[in-house]
Amino acid sequence: MEDLIDNITDIYPDVEPCLFNDSDDLNDSDDLYEHYRFVADKGQSLLRIDKFLVDRIVHASRNRIQQAADAGYILVNGLPVRSNYKVKPEDTITVMMDYPRRELEIIPEDIPLNIVYEDDDLMVVNKPAGMVVHPGHGNYTGTLINAVAWHLKDHPAYNIQDPRMGLVHRIDKDTSGLLLIAKNEVAKTHLGLQFFNKTTQRKYHALVWGIVKEDEGTIEGNIGRNPKDRQQFTVFPEGDQGKSAITHYQVLERLGYVSLVACRLETGRTHQIRVHMKHIGHTIFNDARYGGNEILKGTRFAKYKQFVQNCFERCPRQALHARTLGFIHPRTHRELFFESELPEDMTAVLEKWRKYVRSEK
Repeated sequence: MEDLIDNITDIYPDVEPCLFNDSDDLNDSDDLYEHYRFVADKGQSLLRIDKFLVDRIVHASRNRIQQAADAGYILVNGLPVRSNYKVKPEDTITVMMDYPRRELEIIPEDIPLNIVYEDDDLMVVNKPAGMVVHPGHGNYTGTLINAVAWHLKDHPAYNIQDPRMGLVHRIDKDTSGLLLIAKNEVAKTHLGLQFFNKTTQRKYHALVWGIVKEDEGTIEGNIGRNPKDRQQFTVFPEGDQGKSAITHYQVLERLGYVSLVACRLETGRTHQIRVHMKHIGHTIFNDARYGGNEILKGTRFAKYKQFVQNCFERCPRQALHARTLGFIHPRTHRELFFESELPEDMTAVLEKWRKYVRSEK
C-alpha cells in the first residue's frame, strides 16, 4: 500500500471525503481512513511536516505531501495541519484518505457510458440515476468507475491500479448528471485544483417541496455528520461543527406545492444541496434520506395523496440533477462548458405537477 500516497494529488478538501460535489462519498460513507501513523521521538527537533513524512513514506514526493497537508488529510494529534507545520517531540502524525487501506480491485466491465465529451486528457460523462460512482462498501461491481475502466483499458496513460481511477469529483448514486474523468496524472492534478480553488462552474436542478418565496438567495451553514443519525448530514451553527458550505439558488418554476430550483455550488460538501435545501424548509422531492419521500406540502385529500404517490413512483429517487459543468481544459487552457438535459423521470414528474396546477385553476 506504500504507493497509495502517489495518488494523493487527487485528494482536496472540497468535499467530505470525496471531493468537490454533493456526493455520497464511497457510497454513503463520509469516513476517512488512516493509511499511515507515525509518532515523533522524544528528542525530535522541530521539522516541517512535509520533510518529516517524505523520509518515512515510500514513493512519496514532497510536493504531494504538501498538497495532502494543505487539503486537510494530514493530521497531528487528531487535527489537520498545513504543510509548514513543525513536528514537535511525541507528536502523533496520521495520513488519512477517503478509501479503506486495502487493495481494491477495479474490475473493468462492459457497461454503456453516456459520454458527452472525450479527448486524450479527459472525459465528461452523463451519469444516470441509480448508478454508484465508485466501488466500495458492498458495491464493487456495476459502478461508473468499472465502466470507465473498461472504456479506457487500452489507453496508454490510464492506470487501472490507481485507486482514484481518474475520478475528479462524484455525485450521489441517486443523483443524475455530469461527471468529469481525468485520463492522466497531469489532468487530474490540474482539474482537481480547479475544484479546490472553486473556479469550476457547476449548477444542479432540483425539485423541492414547498413554494420558495424568494426568487433567488444564498444558503450558508456549516455541514457535518448528524450526531443523531450517522446516515445524514446537517447544518451546524457557524464556527461550531462541520465545514463551511455555500449554496446559491434561483427559482425556475413554482408548481403548486413544489418548486423547481437551480442550485450553484460554491463549496462541495457531502449532500450539500440536499442538506441546505432542507435547512431552509424545502427538502428535495422524494429524497428518502432527508424525509422528502413523505408528503410535506399540500392537502389531505386522498386524490392528492395518490397523485403524489404516482409522482414518487415515476421518479423513484431524489429529484436532483447535475445540470451544467464548466472548467478550463488542462492542456489547451480553453474554457469548456457542458449541459445535460433533465432526465426523463424528472421531466415526467415536472409535467405531472404542471398538469396538476392547471387542473386546480
